[in-house]
Amino acid sequence: MTADARPEDLALAAELVREAGQLALRMRAEGLTASEKTSVSDVVTAADREAEALVVARLRELRPDDGIVGEEGASHRGTSGRSWVIDPVDGTYNFFAGSTYWCSAIALRTEPGPHETPGDPDVLLGAIYQPQEDRLWIGGKGSPATLNGSVIAPPADEPLDRLSAGTYIHPTWLLRPEVSGPWTAAASRAATIRMMGSGSCDLARVATGQSGAWFQHSCPEWDWLPGKAIVRAAGGSTAVVEVNGFRWHIAGTASAVREIHGALTSN
Repeated sequence: MTADARPEDLALAAELVREAGQLALRMRAEGLTASEKTSVSDVVTAADREAEALVVARLRELRPDDGIVGEEGASHRGTSGRSWVIDPVDGTYNFFAGSTYWCSAIALRTEPGPHETPGDPDVLLGAIYQPQEDRLWIGGKGSPATLNGSVIAPPADEPLDRLSAGTYIHPTWLLRPEVSGPWTAAASRAATIRMMGSGSCDLARVATGQSGAWFQHSCPEWDWLPGKAIVRAAGGSTAVVEVNGFRWHIAGTASAVREIHGALTSN
């Protein structure tokens, strides 16, 4: 059985996302350019790289035995059986465009075991910080989810047709029926859908009940694990399911997760 999150790790995670987010915000104010990664909407800036470098340097100093996985390429194989997963700026397109809907996020996970769902390792804790709104979500195993230090109340278990669902699908995937079919089946069951452009910000709002559910295919672990940890610490549910060769990540109320899972697998 995986141990609970340690208080000192929770405190460190909170410090790291605050520092990374504030650094990125300062750099944006000073002026940035962006370069494309996979498309015009998938971009990277110097702030992404500098914020990740800051977090990596702190972790190598304070947690030298832990592994590191970063969105912008940071990689360190540790010896402790634990790894920090870093997303220095989640929602970079929003960030570069001047929106407030972006964040810095981090998770601490264990190394995947032989019986775990592929793409969904056990996560000890997650922290998400939205700098321009000064909102810090944090939670993990054995530690309740909080928003700016206040414990988040468990969400009411409402069905999907009464809930807003956060999601994301790149326009090009709408031309792929093996993805667009399951996505449409799930999206059409929600009361309404929202596509805001930051998975971790979306998942933080699932934890607080501002959004009832969230689902997305092919999530890298830095887009999934910080929010997964906080949603579960807040009393919500999560799942990962493979459909047509693609992994779908789901979070929300227990009923909503079951309904989305059923809708996705019906195609």
